[in-house]
Amino acid sequence: MRAPIDIPITRPVLLEADGISLNGDLTLPPSARGLVIFAHGSGSSRHSSRNRSVAETLQRAQFGTLLLDLLTEREDRLDAATAEYRFDIPLLAGRVVAAVDWGCVHPATASLPIGLFGASTGAAAALIAAATRPSRVRAVVSRGGRPDLADAALDRVQAPTLLIVGGLDDVVIELNRQAFARIGARKDLSIVPGATHLFEEPGTLAQVARLASGWFVTYLAEARQR
Repeated sequence: MRAPIDIPITRPVLLEADGISLNGDLTLPPSARGLVIFAHGSGSSRHSSRNRSVAETLQRAQFGTLLLDLLTEREDRLDAATAEYRFDIPLLAGRVVAAVDWGCVHPATASLPIGLFGASTGAAAALIAAATRPSRVRAVVSRGGRPDLADAALDRVQAPTLLIVGGLDDVVIELNRQAFARIGARKDLSIVPGATHLFEEPGTLAQVARLASGWFVTYLAEARQR
């Protein structure tokens, strides 16, 4: 039986980046008005339940989503034992850039403006990718991120950027404030009351999803209309 046409279709995709293959899950609702690429945090993957929860909210708002493994299976196994790759920000950023380039040429997504959603160290990778592809990345959202790890790239970010931090995540709040001051693009810093780093408290992740959806509605929909 064929799925109803109003249900987003998810398909596995394989991206080539610097001679390696990365697994992803691409979901496109009908009449998608943008594509949001997810950059997961340290020790996570495209199967992150938190990112998938946010992605479902974005899909209901008519955004396509690409949840991507930033590490190969071999690298992921090694990282689980040694944490060798999870803080290799240049490597992760290069793979987010490759995903952006892929999104710009893939037949199903080439017409869509691109946004990035980064969590933890993935937020730094997303911001570096935005600075590297300023004409392609139209909006960035960070959840509990480490944007400070983007370092010099922060000064070159042109995409409207929303930083979301848990109200109980004191150290990360300060790191986000420092990074926020360096971003010259349109920006906002949203602190979710009562939330810790992983937004595990009831209702807090849903608030992240609403904030992210609103940001992408404003800036990706705006880019689509130009």
